[in-house]
Amino acid sequence: MFVSQTGEATTLHADLDAFYASVEQRDDPRLRGRPVIVGAGVVLACSYEAKALGVRTAMNGGQAMRRCPQAIVVQPRMSAYSEASKAVFKVFEDTTPLVEGLSIDEAFLDVGGLRKIAGTPVEIARRLRAEVLARVGLPITVGVARTKFLAKVASGVAKPDGLLEVPPDRELEFLHPLAVERLWGVGEVTAEKLRSRGISKVGDVAMLPEAALVAMLGRASGRHLHALAHNRDPRPIEVGKRRRSIGSQRALGRSPKSPETLDAVLAGLVDRVTRRMRSAGRSGRTVTLRLRFDDFTRATRSHTLPQATDHTRTLLVTARALLAEATPLIEKQGVTLVGIAVGNLENESATQLALPFDKASNDELDSTLDHVKDKFGINAITRGILLGRDQGLTVPMLPD
Repeated sequence: MFVSQTGEATTLHADLDAFYASVEQRDDPRLRGRPVIVGAGVVLACSYEAKALGVRTAMNGGQAMRRCPQAIVVQPRMSAYSEASKAVFKVFEDTTPLVEGLSIDEAFLDVGGLRKIAGTPVEIARRLRAEVLARVGLPITVGVARTKFLAKVASGVAKPDGLLEVPPDRELEFLHPLAVERLWGVGEVTAEKLRSRGISKVGDVAMLPEAALVAMLGRASGRHLHALAHNRDPRPIEVGKRRRSIGSQRALGRSPKSPETLDAVLAGLVDRVTRRMRSAGRSGRTVTLRLRFDDFTRATRSHTLPQATDHTRTLLVTARALLAEATPLIEKQGVTLVGIAVGNLENESATQLALPFDKASNDELDSTLDHVKDKFGINAITRGILLGRDQGLTVPMLPD
């Protein structure tokens, strides 16, 4: 379902603050007001008290403790985060039926049709924040703007535990002084390219002709950033939107990883992704491998199959080929994160591609494994190469 956008600031972006860490502080009063790190080997989340001392998500645990030796490290409790997310989304849905979830801790809400019965968007946002705190016990920040992009930027500026409205007649006045990193799609590499040319603010991007940005960043990125710098974002809020891709990733820390270890990590990720695909009745054609290296640079490799599939073995063979292609980079730079995603998703009625062995046997095996894991738990049965290996955490997420 698509929701038409109006010329008013009626789009809310609601984003829980330091979600995992906030749940821990809510449930253990001893942690409140103190620097909290969730996860030991790699920082999964950290409280704002820890962020103020230089700790960041995805940072190596040892590095985090050197920056913040007084931090309290807690083990993640994924079931608690999942329950908190469900409770918060219930508040969203009680506020408006027009909710587009982005992740388990953030969503867009369209409140354009509620003025007569619920007040202005800002009044609705205030009540939403109060309801989340009262019913779930968590702080949440809300940005209010005319477009989805600007509402998300507003919530980022207002964090933590804030509320910020961007009136339509002051959009560019608000947006242009911000750092270029506030634009969607501007990561470390793109920001460095822009800054090396003296472009540090969103307003600097807006002053450039689109052709100059295209020449600098490529056609897609150049046109995208030129539009956002002028707050041109025609995307409506989509209710019931299905994922365009299904993926999983795992942080590995900075210690060297053997080829056998990386292969086991890859197999575990593909198992996880294909099980989610089958549960959602989806199949896909494009396999993408994402890597992060010791110097925090990133690389991606992808391959598109001739037909859609949800078969574990077919997608694992493809993922292994991508990993082999990236081996020289891994050996040179060291790898700290591996991710796998399957895109170009189709519904379960799509033609299924399998490797040249008995398709019925392959389907039956995948189905049997899924059934056993559903009944007895995710670790009840596993691949031989994964025996005795930590497969990482299963992070809660929105339905696929």
